[in-house]
Amino acid sequence: MMIRSLVNHDRGGQIFLLVLCLIGFLIPIANLVIPSDSMFHVPTYSVSLLGKYACYALLAISLDLVWGYCGILSLGHGAFFALGGYVMGMYLMRQIGTRGVYGHPELPDFMVFLNWDSLPWYWMGLDQFWFAAIMIIIVPGILAFLFGWLAFRSRVSGVYLSIMTQALTYALMLAFFRNELGFGGNNGLTDFKDVLGFSLQSDATKVALFVSSVIALVLGYLICQYLVTSKLGRVITAARDAESRARFLGYHVEYYQVWVFTISAVIAGIAGALYVPQVGIINPSEFQPLNSIELVVWVALGGRATLYGAALGAGLVNYIKTILTGALPEIWLFFLGLLFVLVTILLPRGLIGILRRTRLGGNNG
Repeated sequence: MMIRSLVNHDRGGQIFLLVLCLIGFLIPIANLVIPSDSMFHVPTYSVSLLGKYACYALLAISLDLVWGYCGILSLGHGAFFALGGYVMGMYLMRQIGTRGVYGHPELPDFMVFLNWDSLPWYWMGLDQFWFAAIMIIIVPGILAFLFGWLAFRSRVSGVYLSIMTQALTYALMLAFFRNELGFGGNNGLTDFKDVLGFSLQSDATKVALFVSSVIALVLGYLICQYLVTSKLGRVITAARDAESRARFLGYHVEYYQVWVFTISAVIAGIAGALYVPQVGIINPSEFQPLNSIELVVWVALGGRATLYGAALGAGLVNYIKTILTGALPEIWLFFLGLLFVLVTILLPRGLIGILRRTRLGGNNG
C-alpha cells in the first residue's frame, strides 16, 4: 500500500520506475542470453557503463534530497560517495589474499611495498562482507551527522554552508593522498579479484552488479519519495521556503536538517560502494571538489525537487561526458561550465520543469 501511494504521487515517478524495471530486466537478457553476433546483444562493457550511470543517478537523488527539498546546497556530497567506495575497496582488497603481487596473505600490495608490518586497526573486520556493508552505512553517516550537527545547530546556511562542505571534501582528498594514512595514497585501491567469491571479470558478476545498482536506485528513489511526502518532508520543505516561520511554529528545524542530511549521505555512500567494483578502482581523485560541483550540474539540469529529474540529469550528463571525453577530451570541462551557465539562465527548473510546463500548456489548450 505504501509503495502504491508513492508511485501514484507523480506520473513522472511512475514512468521512471517502469523504465528502471524494464532496463533491469532486459539488459541482463540482452547480455547473457542473446548471442554476441546479434544486433540486440548488449556487450559487457555497456552493462558496466550502465551500472556506473545507475550509481551516479542514485548519488544525484541523494543530493536532490537535501538541495531540492531542504535548500541545502552541498558542494561536498562527493565525499560521502567516495567514503562508501573506499570501504568497499578495502573489503575487495582483503579478498585478494595471496593472489597479490607480493603474495602476502593479509597485507595489500601497497602496504607490503611501504614496509608495513600489520594491518591498521581500521582495516580490521573488513574481510567480512557483512561488516563492510555495515561500515558503508556507518562511515558516511557518522561524518554527515557530526558535520550537520555542528553546522545546522550553529545556524550556518547559504553560501557559507556550501563553502564548508567543499572544504570538507577537499580536506579529505588531501588526507587520502598521504601514504601513511593507509589507503593507497595517490594510487588508491585497485586490482580487485572477486566479490563474495565471484570473479569480477565474469560477465555474470558484472550483470549482477548492474542489477544490484538498479535495485538500489529504485529503493533509493522510493525511500526519498517517502521522506519528502511524509511529515518530515513537509517540515523540511517549509523550512526551505520560510525557515524563520517554521521555527516560530515550534519546529526544531536543525534536527530535521541533520537527519535528512545524514540519510542523504548514507545513500551517497551506498552508491559509491556499488560503483567501485564496477569500475575497478577507487582513489583520492573521487574526493576532488570538481566532482561535487559536477554533481550539482546533474541535479540542476534534470530538475531540483523532483528526484527522478536528478537521476535523468545524471544519466544524460554522464552519457555526454562518455562521448566527449572519448572524442574531444580537451573540451569537456568547457562544455560542463557552459552547460551550468545555460541551465542557470535558461532552465532554472531543469528539463523536468520544461516537460511539466509543456504538459500543463497542452492540458490548458
